[in-house]
Amino acid sequence: MSSAVSAGVTAQQLVIAGYGKITPIEGAMERPDHSLRYRVLFSVTKAASSPDKVNPSLEKVARFLNLLGADGVRPARGDVVVIVHGPATPIIVEDRAYATKTGAARNPNFALTAALKRAGVSIRVCSQALVGNEIAPATVDKAVEIDVSALTTMATLQIRGWALIPD
Repeated sequence: MSSAVSAGVTAQQLVIAGYGKITPIEGAMERPDHSLRYRVLFSVTKAASSPDKVNPSLEKVARFLNLLGADGVRPARGDVVVIVHGPATPIIVEDRAYATKTGAARNPNFALTAALKRAGVSIRVCSQALVGNEIAPATVDKAVEIDVSALTTMATLQIRGWALIPD
């Protein structure tokens, strides 16, 4: 049984297996609504407690997708967006740059970011945060888009109707 699976949820129902543990509660109200289009923007700014740990805000994205998936709701590709900025910025760089920046042997976030991408999540990083954290754009994971800034991405997507979930 996957670490993301609790009683009552099968691995087949999980969108992001191995991450974003959920525990279904019998009779819980306010279920995901099949008639809604879930367009959600996650602002990821906080670093993990240790550089060898998966970022908890990325786990939250997986949990959100697993909660929706447990009720049969799947957001459209690109409707869930993650914008990484601030102290969390190093989570999107390749292993060598991550090791140089944090001292960890490897970037523990890669498996989760890859799973999120496979599930249709758009993962982006703030170019201003790259500069502020002294990270070369060439070291950013190729699956991650570099946006002009987190500020403009958050403003633009909220104006277009995305709900913001901060970390």
